[in-house]
Amino acid sequence: MVPEAEFTSYYGRPVVKAPRWSWDIPAYLFLGGLSGGSAMLGAGGDLSGRPALRRAGRLGGLAAITASVGLLVHDVGRPERFLNMLRVAKPTSPMSMGTWIISAYAPGIGVAAVSELLPVLPRAIRDSPLGAVLRVSARPAGLAAAAIAPAVASYTAVLLADTAVPAWHEAHRELPFVFIGSSAASAAGLGLVFAPVGEAGPARRLATFGAIMELGTSRRIENQLGLAGEAFTTGKPARLLATASNLTAGGVLLATLLARRSRLAAVVAGVALLAGGVFERFGLYHAGIESANDPKYTVVPQRRRLEQEGPVRADS
Repeated sequence: MVPEAEFTSYYGRPVVKAPRWSWDIPAYLFLGGLSGGSAMLGAGGDLSGRPALRRAGRLGGLAAITASVGLLVHDVGRPERFLNMLRVAKPTSPMSMGTWIISAYAPGIGVAAVSELLPVLPRAIRDSPLGAVLRVSARPAGLAAAAIAPAVASYTAVLLADTAVPAWHEAHRELPFVFIGSSAASAAGLGLVFAPVGEAGPARRLATFGAIMELGTSRRIENQLGLAGEAFTTGKPARLLATASNLTAGGVLLATLLARRSRLAAVVAGVALLAGGVFERFGLYHAGIESANDPKYTVVPQRRRLEQEGPVRADS
């Protein structure tokens, strides 16, 4: 006997297939941005004679980009897949360009960071030709990394916006500014944690710049994207992004008002800024997933565009 057919409908089903990513991708987004911001902060510390800030930026930049690439390799499954992306350079592919950006950035931040470790390495290495090369090339390498760092901090925003996920695609003008602002604030947080109060002036200023850019652009996404903006203001994404905004705003206020004199306040402000960056990336990630799972974010804008364009003529 043939079982009785069960009625099913495509209504309410997702139109766009949501990415099957796990926690490693939003963490990869955060760490890449942190590395880019830290490289710029380290270069600033180098040029302004702030060794502790320079050291924090360089070492933090290398640690963050190493972990970021590790998470990316974990997501794609096999390390050789990352290397395979270097066989071609495709300007229309954000992933291809991102791979080349990381490949150009990593050697500079690597040399600059390793040079910071020379004092704790064995004397045989410090006095070797390798040690001499590291000392001479530390500043040029750090500056080269800082020049590429804005691209490192922002290319992942282009990577998200170039997908068919409604919330990310509709926010394609705003996401790069959110990512750059959040990266700057997170890097400033790292500087506040590891640099003494007397050297943390640039970190405090960078925190203010980053927070203003991140929070201002985030409000634009929520208020001016229309239907797509709802994905950022409802459910789990709204809670994560609200937490990110509160942590970032609180961190920058604490850095501005108290961290000039108190080392404890500087550390607390730095931790808040770093945590704000983490919540920001996870909130944006979940907003995209929610918009892909709900068909209204795809269907309603399409219907509106068809209504604006008018009926299609048969002879057109």
